[in-house]
Amino acid sequence: MKITQQETRFLEANEMCRFASASKSGEPHVVPVSYIWQDNHAYIVTDYGTRKLRNIRENPQAALLIDTAGTQKLLLLSGPVEIIEKGEEYRRLYKLFHSKLDWVKRDPWKEGEAPFVKITPTFKAGWGLGK
Repeated sequence: MKITQQETRFLEANEMCRFASASKSGEPHVVPVSYIWQDNHAYIVTDYGTRKLRNIRENPQAALLIDTAGTQKLLLLSGPVEIIEKGEEYRRLYKLFHSKLDWVKRDPWKEGEAPFVKITPTFKAGWGLGK
């Protein structure tokens, strides 16, 4: 699936979205989260013990809805997820989140305290962003 340049700019210009997951039985769960878009993947961070982490461990598929109030622009992305808990990729993502999101600077954590979730989009839908 190809993300256009206009969609990439939109994804990079925003930092909030709604993250949707579902339990093994299919019960949906949607929450607002911060995200970062890089190299055709979306990344979020979550705490251990959350319903979204439990859901994606049971059902490793998720969706993101990125929209901006009043602009009538939105992008829905969905696909498989991967949990990143430690290692070089974890440290790289932490530095990226720390450099881009003020709340991370105010409330830092250590490796192993909160996993990242990597979403690889295989489906997209949207409006207001052109072709």
